[in-house]
Amino acid sequence: MLYLYKTISKLSKPALLALLSRRLAKGKEDPSRIAERKGKSEIARPEGKLFWVHAASVGEAQSALVLIHGVLRQYPDAQCLVTTGTKTSAALMRNKLPDRAIHQYYPLDHPKWAARFLDHWRPDICLWMESELWPNMLLAIQKRKIPAALVNARLSPRSYRRWKRFQSSIATLLDSFGLILAQRQAEADYFIDLGAKNVLVSDNLKYSAKPLDCDEQDYNALLKALSGRPVVTYASTHKGEEDLACQIHSTLKDRFPGLLSIIVPRHPDRGHEVSRICDEYHLDPVLRRLAKRVPDKDTDIYIVDTIGELGLIYKMAPFAFIGRTFSDDGGGGHNPLEAALLNCAVLHGPHYQNLSDIFEDMNSQNAAIQIHQKKDLGPTIEGLLHDPERLAALQKNALDFAARKSRVIDTVMDEIKPLLNDALR
Repeated sequence: MLYLYKTISKLSKPALLALLSRRLAKGKEDPSRIAERKGKSEIARPEGKLFWVHAASVGEAQSALVLIHGVLRQYPDAQCLVTTGTKTSAALMRNKLPDRAIHQYYPLDHPKWAARFLDHWRPDICLWMESELWPNMLLAIQKRKIPAALVNARLSPRSYRRWKRFQSSIATLLDSFGLILAQRQAEADYFIDLGAKNVLVSDNLKYSAKPLDCDEQDYNALLKALSGRPVVTYASTHKGEEDLACQIHSTLKDRFPGLLSIIVPRHPDRGHEVSRICDEYHLDPVLRRLAKRVPDKDTDIYIVDTIGELGLIYKMAPFAFIGRTFSDDGGGGHNPLEAALLNCAVLHGPHYQNLSDIFEDMNSQNAAIQIHQKKDLGPTIEGLLHDPERLAALQKNALDFAARKSRVIDTVMDEIKPLLNDALR
């Protein structure tokens, strides 16, 4: 299988160029940086030691930021290169990366583009996040004998079964990593069965994420605009969940005078789409946008269609429904710890398979409420609005849970330290 992939890859340049063109046309690529997707860079490699962290998209990038800060603290002379593959994750990195860190888009997996990327950046060590296994890049890393670790590794049962059919090829790719730190024992067992060596369990690095940033001036302005109104928040929503939020608001608005529902779409460019859904329910929406508009007294739905302001909303919100757990795409879930770390109680639907360990741990410790059917979300929200003591207890449980789990980064740093010492000192 691996030989076939390599053969096809050498002939894939026209198809990859066509893919980039389609993505550009749809606004999914940054035209000013499209060369980076072919392994080219306008930025010179910094002098000295360079570690490379690869994170596919926003979720992995949040975890990567914790790791990047940890490594830069311990190795003050090192520089960091971080790669991601989406515009949203690039925007996150632009706003969040510390000094001594450079962001680039990850090149598509053509052998020449992978080689061009590595020849330019010459990383001293590679730290890959979660589940991204691109064969041409990994083979190029092996060829150059660049040490690598797969951090916060995850592998679903479905992926494991699919990879198992090509075990010899997958084992070759996994040989790229001198260390694999799996999120859970079940996933560690999968990797070991597929032929990986030196596999350990570290828990989920997302547990160590710092509280999301919140601009104090913006927080005070929004708090003033709310003027004590009852608030319901729907965070990181996907298609299907905004419609549900509008249904619930329509049902509850007469029972709770002044009710404001806040919707934070996962992809901010869907703000106008969400606004149209509000219109269908005859609700009055306000979009925050770059002007940072705040809701007025007649606003029903406040649409936060900005990047990097989820911390502001979580800090203000007493509780939040976590998106992509009732979405039309089958779900997967987004990180509930971001809410818990800011004393925001957590509600979620049943489709959280991408982060099942976090959600199930929170559920088992009464740090979150799972709603099994869409029809039950509204009554659950109504119950919390009527019962401030129950809500306060749920907030405390969520915050305590997040605090207990915040030390995962220490475990990760201890395990990768031997590799880092060899590469960066």
